[in-house]
Amino acid sequence: MWQSSAMKLRDIDKARYGKHFKLVFAAIAAALMVIAVGSSAVMIELVGNPGGSNFWLNLAGVILAAAVVIMVLQRLRSHPFMQEVVYVWDLKQLLNRIYRKESKLLAAVEKHDPDAMVIMNFFYRGSKQLYELDDNLITQEELIDKIRQHDKLMQSAGLSTSTDTFDPAMLARFE
Repeated sequence: MWQSSAMKLRDIDKARYGKHFKLVFAAIAAALMVIAVGSSAVMIELVGNPGGSNFWLNLAGVILAAAVVIMVLQRLRSHPFMQEVVYVWDLKQLLNRIYRKESKLLAAVEKHDPDAMVIMNFFYRGSKQLYELDDNLITQEELIDKIRQHDKLMQSAGLSTSTDTFDPAMLARFE
């Protein structure tokens, strides 16, 4: 589901995101349950072993439900109702990609690599946005301290602290 196009941080209405996320999550859970149970029951009725193990038919029902839900989500991805949910999903996917390269990136930041600095700037600020959207206040102070330190480092290197210069393609250098 991750989009490879340039990702820009943008303002999100926290209340709208929370409401839409909860509705989408509930709809996914309900659809998975209804489709999995319904399709399993139909398959067991048609080809199942009465009184025996129907594990594989139940598993097939779960797989079918997951496939249907994924297809529906792909089709609804561009719907305006999904805008905030998709943005946060894409942001989380991108931040996970950066996190997996964090040790290499931090080593490059120590050597004043401008691309690594821009990537980590995006990582810190994107993480802060996610923390705020998800009300994760436990480690937010630590993150704000990292942002302040990184801002000083970027300013001393003559780089802007804006996230607009970040491009996911920059990550390829740190494979």
